Amino acid sequence: MRPVYVAGAAVHPFGKHLGVNAAELGYRAVQELLASTGISPEQVDAGYGGSTYGGSLLAQRVLQRIGVSGPPVYTVENACASGASAVHLGWQAIAGGFADCVIAFGTENLSGFGGGTLPLTTNDVEISQGMVMTAAYAMRAQRYLHDFGATADDLTRVSVKNRGNGALNPRAHFQQAISPEDVEQSRPVADPLRLLHCCPNSDGAAAVLLCSEEFSKQLTTPSIRLRASVVRSGDFHTSYRDMTWPDITARAAKAAYDMAGLKPNDVDLVELHDAFSVAEFLHTEALGIAERGQAYKATARGEFDRDGRVAICPSGGLLSRGHPVGATGVTQICESYWQLTGEAGDLQVPGAEVALTHVTGGGIFGVDNGACSIHILTTT
Repeated sequence: MRPVYVAGAAVHPFGKHLGVNAAELGYRAVQELLASTGISPEQVDAGYGGSTYGGSLLAQRVLQRIGVSGPPVYTVENACASGASAVHLGWQAIAGGFADCVIAFGTENLSGFGGGTLPLTTNDVEISQGMVMTAAYAMRAQRYLHDFGATADDLTRVSVKNRGNGALNPRAHFQQAISPEDVEQSRPVADPLRLLHCCPNSDGAAAVLLCSEEFSKQLTTPSIRLRASVVRSGDFHTSYRDMTWPDITARAAKAAYDMAGLKPNDVDLVELHDAFSVAEFLHTEALGIAERGQAYKATARGEFDRDGRVAICPSGGLLSRGHPVGATGVTQICESYWQLTGEAGDLQVPGAEVALTHVTGGGIFGVDNGACSIHILTTT
Protein backbone atom coordinates (compact mmCIF):
# COMPACT_ATOMS: atom_id res chain seq x y z
CA MET A 1 0.00 0.00 0.00
CA ARG A 2 1.11 3.56 -0.70
CA PRO A 3 1.51 6.07 2.14
CA VAL A 4 -1.41 8.46 2.55
CA TYR A 5 -1.20 12.07 3.70
CA VAL A 6 -3.58 14.68 5.09
CA ALA A 7 -2.73 17.97 3.38
CA GLY A 8 -5.57 20.23 4.43
CA ALA A 9 -8.46 20.61 6.87
CA ALA A 10 -11.50 22.80 7.28
CA VAL A 11 -14.32 22.96 9.83
CA HIS A 12 -17.56 24.87 9.71
CA PRO A 13 -17.98 25.89 13.39
CA PHE A 14 -20.28 23.62 15.38
CA GLY A 15 -23.38 24.94 17.08
CA LYS A 16 -27.03 25.57 16.29
CA HIS A 17 -27.49 26.60 12.66
CA LEU A 18 -31.25 26.63 12.37
CA GLY A 19 -32.48 26.53 8.80
CA VAL A 20 -29.09 25.58 7.34
CA ASN A 21 -29.32 22.03 6.01
CA ALA A 22 -26.57 19.43 6.04
CA ALA A 23 -25.73 19.88 2.35
CA GLU A 24 -25.20 23.62 2.81
CA LEU A 25 -23.01 23.07 5.88
CA GLY A 26 -20.97 20.48 3.99
CA TYR A 27 -20.59 22.82 1.03
CA ARG A 28 -19.22 25.57 3.28
CA ALA A 29 -16.60 23.26 4.81
CA VAL A 30 -15.49 21.82 1.46
CA GLN A 31 -15.38 25.26 -0.13
CA GLU A 32 -13.09 26.45 2.67
CA LEU A 33 -10.91 23.36 2.19
CA LEU A 34 -10.39 24.11 -1.49
CA ALA A 35 -9.65 27.76 -0.78
CA SER A 36 -7.08 26.94 1.91
CA THR A 37 -5.26 24.25 -0.10
CA GLY A 38 -5.42 25.99 -3.45
CA ILE A 39 -6.46 22.89 -5.36
CA SER A 40 -8.94 23.03 -8.22
CA PRO A 41 -12.03 20.79 -8.56
CA GLU A 42 -10.41 19.17 -11.60
CA GLN A 43 -7.63 17.79 -9.41
CA VAL A 44 -10.05 15.80 -7.22
CA ASP A 45 -10.12 12.13 -8.21
CA ALA A 46 -12.93 11.06 -5.87
CA GLY A 47 -15.16 12.32 -3.09
CA TYR A 48 -16.60 10.76 0.06
CA GLY A 49 -19.22 12.36 2.30
CA GLY A 50 -20.47 11.04 5.61
CA SER A 51 -23.83 11.83 7.19
CA THR A 52 -26.43 9.96 9.20
CA TYR A 53 -29.45 12.21 8.71
CA GLY A 54 -28.47 14.26 5.63
CA GLY A 55 -30.40 12.22 3.12
CA SER A 56 -29.80 10.45 -0.16
CA LEU A 57 -26.87 11.48 -2.41
CA LEU A 58 -25.66 14.08 0.06
CA ALA A 59 -22.02 13.89 -1.10
CA GLN A 60 -23.04 14.36 -4.71
CA ARG A 61 -25.12 17.43 -3.81
CA VAL A 62 -22.23 18.99 -1.91
CA LEU A 63 -19.41 18.25 -4.35
CA GLN A 64 -21.34 19.24 -7.47
CA ARG A 65 -21.66 22.75 -6.05
CA ILE A 66 -17.89 23.13 -5.86
CA GLY A 67 -17.37 21.75 -9.36
CA VAL A 68 -16.50 18.12 -8.66
CA SER A 69 -18.77 16.45 -11.19
CA GLY A 70 -18.04 13.21 -12.99
CA PRO A 71 -15.51 11.39 -10.74
CA PRO A 72 -16.73 8.69 -8.34
CA VAL A 73 -18.53 10.18 -5.36
CA TYR A 74 -19.88 8.21 -2.40
CA THR A 75 -22.38 9.08 0.32
CA VAL A 76 -21.59 7.11 3.50
CA GLU A 77 -23.88 6.31 6.44
CA ASN A 78 -22.32 4.46 9.37
CA ALA A 79 -23.96 6.03 12.42
CA CYS A 80 -21.56 8.16 14.49
CA ALA A 81 -18.67 6.75 12.46
CA SER A 82 -20.10 8.02 9.14
CA GLY A 83 -17.57 10.81 8.59
CA ALA A 84 -14.61 8.74 9.76
CA SER A 85 -15.78 5.91 7.49
CA ALA A 86 -15.77 8.36 4.58
CA VAL A 87 -12.15 9.18 5.43
CA HIS A 88 -11.36 5.47 5.60
CA LEU A 89 -12.73 4.88 2.11
CA GLY A 90 -10.69 7.81 0.82
CA TRP A 91 -7.62 6.37 2.49
CA GLN A 92 -8.27 3.04 0.77
CA ALA A 93 -8.47 4.73 -2.65
CA ILE A 94 -5.12 6.45 -2.25
CA ALA A 95 -3.34 3.60 -0.48
CA GLY A 96 -4.47 1.23 -3.23
CA GLY A 97 -3.29 3.50 -6.02
CA PHE A 98 -6.76 4.27 -7.36
CA ALA A 99 -6.54 8.01 -6.64
CA ASP A 100 -3.98 10.70 -5.85
CA CYS A 101 -6.27 13.36 -4.39
CA VAL A 102 -9.62 12.89 -2.66
CA ILE A 103 -11.93 14.97 -0.51
CA ALA A 104 -13.55 13.38 2.54
CA PHE A 105 -16.07 15.29 4.57
CA GLY A 106 -18.80 14.85 7.15
CA THR A 107 -21.84 17.01 7.79
CA GLU A 108 -24.99 17.05 9.87
CA ASN A 109 -27.82 19.29 10.95
CA LEU A 110 -29.56 18.06 14.11
CA SER A 111 -31.44 21.25 14.97
CA GLY A 112 -34.34 20.08 12.85
CA PHE A 113 -35.09 17.38 15.43
CA GLY A 114 -35.67 19.93 18.17
CA GLY A 115 -34.37 18.64 21.50
CA GLY A 116 -34.06 15.36 23.35
CA THR A 117 -32.44 12.13 22.28
CA LEU A 118 -31.74 11.47 18.61
CA PRO A 119 -34.14 9.19 16.75
CA LEU A 120 -32.87 5.68 16.17
CA THR A 121 -34.23 3.04 13.82
CA THR A 122 -37.18 1.11 15.24
CA ASN A 123 -36.17 -1.97 13.26
CA ASP A 124 -34.33 -3.29 16.30
CA VAL A 125 -35.63 -5.28 19.27
CA GLU A 126 -33.95 -3.11 21.93
CA ILE A 127 -34.69 0.24 20.33
CA SER A 128 -38.32 -0.69 19.70
CA GLN A 129 -38.66 -1.20 23.46
CA GLY A 130 -37.30 2.23 24.28
CA MET A 131 -33.51 1.96 24.30
CA VAL A 132 -31.72 5.26 23.59
CA MET A 133 -28.01 6.05 23.73
CA THR A 134 -28.38 8.14 26.89
CA ALA A 135 -29.85 5.16 28.72
CA ALA A 136 -27.15 2.84 27.41
CA TYR A 137 -24.36 5.11 28.65
CA ALA A 138 -26.12 5.61 31.98
CA MET A 139 -26.05 1.84 32.47
CA ARG A 140 -22.39 1.77 31.49
CA ALA A 141 -21.68 4.55 33.97
CA GLN A 142 -23.54 2.81 36.80
CA ARG A 143 -21.64 -0.40 36.21
CA TYR A 144 -18.28 1.38 35.97
CA LEU A 145 -18.86 3.23 39.23
CA HIS A 146 -19.96 0.02 40.92
CA ASP A 147 -17.12 -2.17 39.67
CA PHE A 148 -14.15 0.18 40.05
CA GLY A 149 -15.01 2.51 42.94
CA ALA A 150 -15.38 5.70 40.92
CA THR A 151 -18.00 8.29 41.84
CA ALA A 152 -20.19 10.82 40.07
CA ASP A 153 -17.53 13.40 40.95
CA ASP A 154 -15.15 11.56 38.63
CA LEU A 155 -17.66 11.84 35.79
CA THR A 156 -17.95 15.55 36.53
CA ARG A 157 -14.20 15.97 36.38
CA VAL A 158 -14.24 14.85 32.73
CA SER A 159 -16.93 17.37 31.83
CA VAL A 160 -15.06 20.20 33.52
CA LYS A 161 -11.78 19.28 31.80
CA ASN A 162 -13.23 19.00 28.33
CA ARG A 163 -15.40 22.09 28.61
CA GLY A 164 -12.28 23.95 29.74
CA ASN A 165 -10.47 22.82 26.60
CA GLY A 166 -13.43 23.73 24.43
CA ALA A 167 -13.53 27.24 25.88
CA LEU A 168 -10.37 27.89 23.85
CA ASN A 169 -11.71 26.39 20.62
CA PRO A 170 -13.36 28.89 18.25
CA ARG A 171 -14.99 25.99 16.38
CA ALA A 172 -16.66 24.48 19.46
CA HIS A 173 -20.39 24.49 20.17
CA PHE A 174 -19.76 25.42 23.82
CA GLN A 175 -16.97 27.93 24.42
CA GLN A 176 -17.36 28.54 28.10
CA ALA A 177 -15.60 26.80 30.97
CA ILE A 178 -17.76 25.27 33.68
CA SER A 179 -17.27 24.39 37.34
CA PRO A 180 -18.09 21.17 39.20
CA GLU A 181 -20.99 23.07 40.79
CA ASP A 182 -22.38 23.87 37.33
CA VAL A 183 -22.42 20.18 36.51
CA GLU A 184 -23.99 19.14 39.79
CA GLN A 185 -26.70 21.77 39.45
CA SER A 186 -27.60 20.73 35.89
CA ARG A 187 -30.75 18.67 35.61
CA PRO A 188 -30.69 14.87 35.96
CA VAL A 189 -31.02 13.00 32.66
CA ALA A 190 -30.44 9.29 33.38
CA ASP A 191 -28.86 8.38 36.70
CA PRO A 192 -25.96 8.98 37.29
CA LEU A 193 -25.74 11.29 34.27
CA ARG A 194 -26.72 14.93 34.45
CA LEU A 195 -27.15 17.27 31.51
CA LEU A 196 -23.55 18.50 31.56
CA HIS A 197 -22.31 14.90 31.54
CA CYS A 198 -23.82 14.65 28.02
CA CYS A 199 -22.71 16.07 24.68
CA PRO A 200 -25.00 18.46 22.80
CA ASN A 201 -26.79 17.69 19.55
CA SER A 202 -24.99 20.03 17.15
CA ASP A 203 -24.94 21.21 13.56
CA GLY A 204 -21.67 21.47 11.64
CA ALA A 205 -19.36 20.08 9.00
CA ALA A 206 -15.70 19.26 8.44
CA ALA A 207 -13.55 18.29 5.46
CA VAL A 208 -10.04 16.95 4.85
CA LEU A 209 -7.84 16.63 1.79
CA LEU A 210 -6.21 13.20 1.47
CA CYS A 211 -3.47 12.64 -1.07
CA SER A 212 -0.48 10.60 -2.16
CA GLU A 213 3.06 11.61 -1.28
CA GLU A 214 3.69 12.77 -4.84
CA PHE A 215 0.60 14.97 -4.87
CA SER A 216 1.43 16.47 -1.47
CA LYS A 217 4.69 17.83 -2.87
CA GLN A 218 2.72 20.00 -5.28
CA LEU A 219 0.97 21.79 -2.43
CA THR A 220 2.06 24.67 -0.22
CA THR A 221 0.08 23.44 2.77
CA PRO A 222 1.81 21.21 5.36
CA SER A 223 1.15 17.47 5.25
CA ILE A 224 1.01 14.79 7.92
CA ARG A 225 1.04 11.02 7.52
CA LEU A 226 -2.17 9.03 7.96
CA ARG A 227 -0.47 5.89 9.25
CA ALA A 228 -3.53 3.86 10.17
CA SER A 229 -7.15 3.88 9.12
CA VAL A 230 -9.45 1.24 10.58
CA VAL A 231 -13.19 0.56 10.64
CA ARG A 232 -14.72 -2.30 12.61
CA SER A 233 -18.30 -3.45 13.24
CA GLY A 234 -19.72 -4.86 16.45
CA ASP A 235 -19.14 -8.51 17.31
CA PHE A 236 -22.66 -9.95 17.57
CA HIS A 237 -23.63 -12.24 20.44
CA THR A 238 -26.62 -12.65 22.75
CA SER A 239 -24.73 -13.73 25.89
CA TYR A 240 -23.54 -11.62 28.83
CA ARG A 241 -22.50 -8.09 27.84
CA ASP A 242 -19.79 -6.36 29.88
CA MET A 243 -21.00 -2.77 30.00
CA THR A 244 -17.58 -1.51 31.09
CA TRP A 245 -15.61 -2.92 28.15
CA PRO A 246 -16.18 -1.52 24.63
CA ASP A 247 -14.87 -4.52 22.73
CA ILE A 248 -15.30 -2.82 19.36
CA THR A 249 -12.91 -0.04 20.42
CA ALA A 250 -10.35 -2.54 21.71
CA ARG A 251 -10.40 -4.53 18.46
CA ALA A 252 -10.20 -1.45 16.26
CA ALA A 253 -7.36 -0.05 18.38
CA LYS A 254 -5.29 -3.23 18.11
CA ALA A 255 -5.68 -3.21 14.33
CA ALA A 256 -4.71 0.47 14.15
CA TYR A 257 -1.64 0.11 16.36
CA ASP A 258 -0.50 -2.90 14.33
CA MET A 259 -1.00 -1.04 11.05
CA ALA A 260 0.91 2.02 12.27
CA GLY A 261 3.66 0.03 13.98
CA LEU A 262 3.04 1.98 17.17
CA LYS A 263 1.96 1.33 20.76
CA PRO A 264 -0.40 3.17 23.11
CA ASN A 265 2.51 4.83 24.92
CA ASP A 266 3.63 6.43 21.63
CA VAL A 267 0.46 8.53 21.43
CA ASP A 268 0.65 12.22 22.39
CA LEU A 269 -3.01 13.15 22.00
CA VAL A 270 -6.36 11.44 21.52
CA GLU A 271 -9.60 12.86 20.17
CA LEU A 272 -12.07 10.24 21.34
CA HIS A 273 -15.80 9.68 21.38
CA ASP A 274 -16.73 11.28 24.72
CA ALA A 275 -20.44 11.48 23.91
CA PHE A 276 -21.01 11.06 27.65
CA SER A 277 -18.44 11.69 30.36
CA VAL A 278 -18.06 8.01 31.29
CA ALA A 279 -17.04 7.28 27.69
CA GLU A 280 -13.65 8.87 28.33
CA PHE A 281 -12.95 6.23 30.98
CA LEU A 282 -14.27 3.33 28.92
CA HIS A 283 -12.44 4.20 25.73
CA THR A 284 -9.08 5.30 27.15
CA GLU A 285 -8.93 1.90 28.81
CA ALA A 286 -9.93 0.04 25.64
CA LEU A 287 -7.35 2.07 23.69
CA GLY A 288 -4.64 0.96 26.09
CA ILE A 289 -4.03 4.53 27.32
CA ALA A 290 -5.05 3.57 30.88
CA GLU A 291 -5.23 0.33 32.81
CA ARG A 292 -8.63 -1.34 33.20
CA GLY A 293 -10.66 0.42 35.86
CA GLN A 294 -7.99 3.10 36.39
CA ALA A 295 -8.83 5.84 33.88
CA TYR A 296 -10.79 7.89 36.41
CA LYS A 297 -7.70 8.02 38.63
CA ALA A 298 -5.54 9.13 35.70
CA THR A 299 -8.01 11.93 34.98
CA ALA A 300 -7.93 13.03 38.63
CA ARG A 301 -4.12 13.13 38.56
CA GLY A 302 -4.15 15.39 35.49
CA GLU A 303 -2.62 12.78 33.19
CA PHE A 304 -5.20 13.54 30.50
CA ASP A 305 -4.86 17.33 30.63
CA ARG A 306 -3.57 19.16 27.58
CA ASP A 307 -0.09 19.28 29.17
CA GLY A 308 -0.39 15.85 30.82
CA ARG A 309 0.95 12.40 29.95
CA VAL A 310 -1.40 12.15 26.97
CA ALA A 311 -3.87 14.88 26.07
CA ILE A 312 -7.41 13.48 25.85
CA CYS A 313 -9.85 15.61 23.83
CA PRO A 314 -7.69 18.76 23.78
CA SER A 315 -10.19 20.34 21.35
CA GLY A 316 -12.97 19.96 23.92
CA GLY A 317 -14.25 16.63 22.66
CA LEU A 318 -17.88 15.93 21.93
CA LEU A 319 -18.82 17.29 25.38
CA SER A 320 -17.74 20.80 24.40
CA ARG A 321 -17.03 20.83 20.66
CA GLY A 322 -20.39 19.17 20.01
CA HIS A 323 -21.60 16.13 18.11
CA PRO A 324 -23.08 16.67 14.65
CA VAL A 325 -23.05 12.94 14.13
CA GLY A 326 -21.72 12.63 10.56
CA ALA A 327 -19.13 15.38 11.01
CA THR A 328 -17.57 14.26 14.29
CA GLY A 329 -15.02 11.75 12.98
CA VAL A 330 -13.76 14.17 10.33
CA THR A 331 -13.41 17.12 12.67
CA GLN A 332 -11.34 14.94 15.02
CA ILE A 333 -8.90 14.48 12.14
CA CYS A 334 -8.97 18.21 11.38
CA GLU A 335 -8.13 19.06 14.99
CA SER A 336 -5.32 16.48 14.96
CA TYR A 337 -3.98 17.91 11.69
CA TRP A 338 -3.68 21.35 13.26
CA GLN A 339 -2.04 19.87 16.35
CA LEU A 340 0.61 17.99 14.38
CA THR A 341 1.34 20.93 12.08
CA GLY A 342 1.68 23.27 15.06
CA GLU A 343 -1.34 25.34 14.04
CA ALA A 344 -3.64 24.60 16.98
CA GLY A 345 -3.11 27.96 18.69
CA ASP A 346 -4.33 28.02 22.30
CA LEU A 347 -5.24 24.33 22.01
CA GLN A 348 -1.70 23.25 21.12
CA VAL A 349 -0.39 20.13 22.83
CA PRO A 350 3.34 20.71 23.44
CA GLY A 351 5.57 18.57 21.21
CA ALA A 352 2.68 16.62 19.64
CA GLU A 353 3.93 14.12 17.04
CA VAL A 354 1.40 11.26 17.19
CA ALA A 355 -2.38 11.66 17.31
CA LEU A 356 -5.16 9.08 17.51
CA THR A 357 -8.80 9.73 16.63
CA HIS A 358 -11.64 7.48 17.73
CA VAL A 359 -15.34 7.53 17.00
CA THR A 360 -17.92 4.86 17.68
CA GLY A 361 -21.68 4.56 17.76
CA GLY A 362 -24.85 3.03 16.48
CA GLY A 363 -27.29 1.39 18.88
CA ILE A 364 -28.05 -2.10 17.64
CA PHE A 365 -29.11 -5.33 19.34
CA GLY A 366 -26.37 -7.82 20.19
CA VAL A 367 -23.32 -5.54 19.97
CA ASP A 368 -21.77 -2.84 22.12
CA ASN A 369 -21.75 -0.46 19.12
CA GLY A 370 -22.52 -0.84 15.45
CA ALA A 371 -19.43 0.86 14.00
CA CYS A 372 -16.07 2.15 15.21
CA SER A 373 -13.31 3.96 13.33
CA ILE A 374 -9.79 4.77 14.50
CA HIS A 375 -7.12 6.78 12.71
CA ILE A 376 -3.51 7.34 13.71
CA LEU A 377 -1.67 10.37 12.35
CA THR A 378 2.01 11.26 12.66
CA THR A 379 4.31 14.12 11.72
CA THR A 380 6.59 11.75 9.78
